[in-house]
Amino acid sequence: MNKTPQSNVAGKLDFPSDVLTPSFVYVLFSIKDRKLYVGFTHNLEQRLRDHSSGNVDSTRARRPLKLIHYEYFTNENDAKSREVFLKSGFGRTQLKLSLKRTLAELGLESGEV
Repeated sequence: MNKTPQSNVAGKLDFPSDVLTPSFVYVLFSIKDRKLYVGFTHNLEQRLRDHSSGNVDSTRARRPLKLIHYEYFTNENDAKSREVFLKSGFGRTQLKLSLKRTLAELGLESGEV
């Protein structure tokens, strides 16, 4: 069975009904300081609103922010492990390599962020 979230016409994500609590790891790009932010949440849309409105201490001064990547998990522990990995030195390097085209579109070299 496909567990991938599907976008509906309005752009909202529809999740499989047997997944009680979806988890996400997401990457934001700060247009202000040109750095990446990695986070974890159960409600991606609400968390992005929180970041955008300045309700998150760690990104308030770094706005505006752009969502450049997210990963969907059906298991919270897997998502939290992935977040920890992406925040590690090796994980951050791997993230930059996998997003090199996205970073280039933002006018960045992978070593710059």
